[in-house]
Amino acid sequence: MVTRWAAGGLRPVALSAAAEELRISLVPSSVRDGLADPHWHRAMEEEYVALLANQTWDLVPRPSGCNVRPGVDYDETFSPKPATVRTVLSLAISHSWPVHQLDVKNAFLHGTLTETVYCSQPAGFVDPAHPEMVCRLNKSLYGMKQAPRAWYSRFSTFLVTLGFTEAKSDTSLFVYCHGAETAYLLLYVDDIVLTASSQHLLQWIISSLQQEFPMKDLGVLHHFLAVTVEPRPSGLLLHQRQHTLNILERAGMIDCNPCSTPVDTQAKLSKDAGAPIADPTSYQSVAGALQFSRSVFICMTLGSHTSLL
Repeated sequence: MVTRWAAGGLRPVALSAAAEELRISLVPSSVRDGLADPHWHRAMEEEYVALLANQTWDLVPRPSGCNVRPGVDYDETFSPKPATVRTVLSLAISHSWPVHQLDVKNAFLHGTLTETVYCSQPAGFVDPAHPEMVCRLNKSLYGMKQAPRAWYSRFSTFLVTLGFTEAKSDTSLFVYCHGAETAYLLLYVDDIVLTASSQHLLQWIISSLQQEFPMKDLGVLHHFLAVTVEPRPSGLLLHQRQHTLNILERAGMIDCNPCSTPVDTQAKLSKDAGAPIADPTSYQSVAGALQFSRSVFICMTLGSHTSLL
């Protein structure tokens, strides 16, 4: 990598181009920022149209004394254990099985609620004719504690009808085993990794899923759990270059020079070192992303058929 010092103060062209591409997909820090970005605004409008088409809620007058919850982030969801992902990929590579990635459109909207839940109208999409009304949910919604459970219950129930069984060690893994045919399916919210002992079995499972849910076959596995997957003659190359660039961009460090030690080895902690930051959210988010990367790195470098940069 060419540093700014070596290039006379200019940042690397390749890194600059990558930063330009990243600006399109960066997660906004607020609804206002999302609405101001044309790419995110378009995505939000598409999501809103999908919610209405799915009849996710009914606008009703706010009942007296009811608890109306605001929208919250939905990052706290269960995901496959990295060791499980590693094992499934290793089995697929050792048997030369095809590995595909599927994407479920509006996954959480397919779960059915058993409770009565009211929520505020989406920020930026309030009905101008009825701004005082609230949404009485008919189906689960992103941001609800019930949403992951409702979606998982609906999806796992359907997989059982296809002949899959839920793995005891990891509830995100489903196994199909009938005679000489075997398939493994990993579920992470709306992302699915599917491998099967034959192309015929793989296509049958994909076709069955597409008949039940609006789902897109993304082809050969290329990205899962922030890990980029690239095929190699000897197996699979797993790396997190794009995820790393995303973290650097979020932290405002995309232009920083590389160094052999990513911390100041001479630093000394002191209670008088400086005033606490006003909003620790950004730091906590970046620290969490780094911890996630480290857990994936440790667990997925093991095995003879996978490697990680």
